[in-house]
Amino acid sequence: MGLRGSGKTSLAPRIAAAVRAPWVDLDTRTREALHSESIIKAWQVHGEAGFRAAEAAALARVLTESPSVIALGGGTPTAPGAVELLRSATTAGSTLIYLRVSPESLARRLVAQGGSDRPSLTGRGVVEEIAEVFAARDPLYSSLATGVVEAGEFDEAGMVARVLVLVQGLVC
Repeated sequence: MGLRGSGKTSLAPRIAAAVRAPWVDLDTRTREALHSESIIKAWQVHGEAGFRAAEAAALARVLTESPSVIALGGGTPTAPGAVELLRSATTAGSTLIYLRVSPESLARRLVAQGGSDRPSLTGRGVVEEIAEVFAARDPLYSSLATGVVEAGEFDEAGMVARVLVLVQGLVC
């Protein structure tokens, strides 16, 4: 789990390969459930409430599947019922890693990535809002995480190694 641009989708397949488990991109599952070609279109058509409801439903389904590495959407923990689902998963033995990245590093990454398939969460630009979104979500992510990886300097191999040190049992 982590904010947009923290590396969840990039790292999940590598972590999954290392632990010999399948991996799931929850954003893809949510987008597919909403029959949309992109996250931003799903957000535009269904609004934040509709998107978050579909995201929570997708999370509930994924958590019933065989053990896997799940790349949560950046806002998944804010979806209705998601906190309870995530807490139940960790109570049952899943590991929930927070890829924590400073707003400055996130802004650099989002500029480099273009941020084209990311809806605004505040009405401001995706890069301009990152400090506000970080301030709002960091305490929630920290409270849910069973482990935190400071992911500011994004070296994929190093990040995978740091996550694997924290992973015990199921990966969520």
